[in-house]
Amino acid sequence: MRFVLAVLGCTFLMTSSALAQVPAEVEACRLSGLTALKERSPSIEHLTFDMESLAISKANTRVEDTPIRMVIMGEAYLQREKSDKPNRFVCLVSDKGKVVLTFFTEQ
Repeated sequence: MRFVLAVLGCTFLMTSSALAQVPAEVEACRLSGLTALKERSPSIEHLTFDMESLAISKANTRVEDTPIRMVIMGEAYLQREKSDKPNRFVCLVSDKGKVVLTFFTEQ
């Protein structure tokens, strides 16, 4: 019994420390994406990123004159009134954490 509790405790600590290491840009992408989606489809109430599917890459490139410092890709779930379908997303972040683009597509 003690062994089981110790394993559960270690698992909780590893999970919470992994969640704490997610960059703030991920939340910025989520909020920016939710705002854009709500403009087109007001029935969308929630946008959730699958944290295990995230690919977060630092970048040093440009789109025309805009510097791109991070690319975030993964799966997102859009909750509408009647459906919840998985979508893939790409988010481009410029310097100072500003979201330049968040793009969603159904799988």
